Amino acid sequence: MQTLSDVQGLIVLGLSLLALGAEVFALAHAVRQRQDAFPAAGKQTKTFWVAALAIATLMGIAAVGGVGLLGIIAIVLAGVYLADVRPAIDEVLGRRR
Repeated sequence: MQTLSDVQGLIVLGLSLLALGAEVFALAHAVRQRQDAFPAAGKQTKTFWVAALAIATLMGIAAVGGVGLLGIIAIVLAGVYLADVRPAIDEVLGRRR
C-alpha cells in the first residue's frame, strides 16, 4: 500500500509543478507586455494582471506537493490569463497566429 501512496504523491507533485510552471509563464508574459495593450484588448490593466499573477505564483509555490484551495485558485487565475487575456493581447499587438 505504501507504493501506491508514493506513486500518488509523485503524480500530485508533478501536476503541482506543471501548474506552477503555467503560473510563472503567465506572469512572465504579462510583465513583458506593453501597458497600453491591456485596455486596448478590453481587459483589466497590466498592473492588475501582474499583481494577480504574482500572487497566484506565490500561492502556487505554497501549494507545491499538495492540493489545496490556494493552488486551485492560482491555476484558475493563470488559466484565465492564458486562455482569455493572452490571446487578446497578442491579437492587439499583431502577433496572432
